[in-house]
Amino acid sequence: MKNYQVATRRACSVVCLQRSCWYYKPHRRDDTAIRQRIKEIAQIRIRYGYQRIHVLLRREGWRDNHKRVYRVYCEEGLNLRTKRPKRSRAASQRLDRPYLSSIHQSWSMDFVADQLFDGRKIRALTVVDNFSRQCLAIHVGQSLKGEDVVAVMNQLKVVNSAVPNRIQVDNGAEFISKVLDKWCYDNNVTLDFSRPGKPTDNPFIESFNGSFRDECLNAWKIR
Repeated sequence: MKNYQVATRRACSVVCLQRSCWYYKPHRRDDTAIRQRIKEIAQIRIRYGYQRIHVLLRREGWRDNHKRVYRVYCEEGLNLRTKRPKRSRAASQRLDRPYLSSIHQSWSMDFVADQLFDGRKIRALTVVDNFSRQCLAIHVGQSLKGEDVVAVMNQLKVVNSAVPNRIQVDNGAEFISKVLDKWCYDNNVTLDFSRPGKPTDNPFIESFNGSFRDECLNAWKIR
């Protein structure tokens, strides 16, 4: 246009360029707010990738698509978190524990591992109500996954006609699974994760599992 003194229409026609592209001025949105929120989620959910962080953002009302979340996620170096934090520097902070005043307000669940007389390994999922200290379920299997945890939760939902406000769990693979996260979201249940290396964050289930092992599993083990 400068060398040949031609109009914009003529120049765009010669180089086969849409005039809208020529006049387009990119507008970069301020990412400060979502950047801060992504960092906060990554500090709490230390094993979540950008896809699961994007799901949590959507649930909170953020309308940003997965491409923007992934770009910010990479710019902050969160995709390079290959090592889990040391126990003394755990990034996952437990939630404030409310005062318990009724049943089904808070449950705890965990796994207990053992083996049969022939050497086959088994696992037992135990669920305890933190107010009444009642054991709500003991589900035993050789290979329990997140889907099995959800199945037990659905069964308890039918039997008790209620779901808890929160469930205290550790950071095991079954408890951070997508299926359990979706079930909790659909049923308005909060997952309260204990800090890595801090079993005292979940004392009720630890106490029950100790009694369960001493009075049941060890008492009936065939040597």
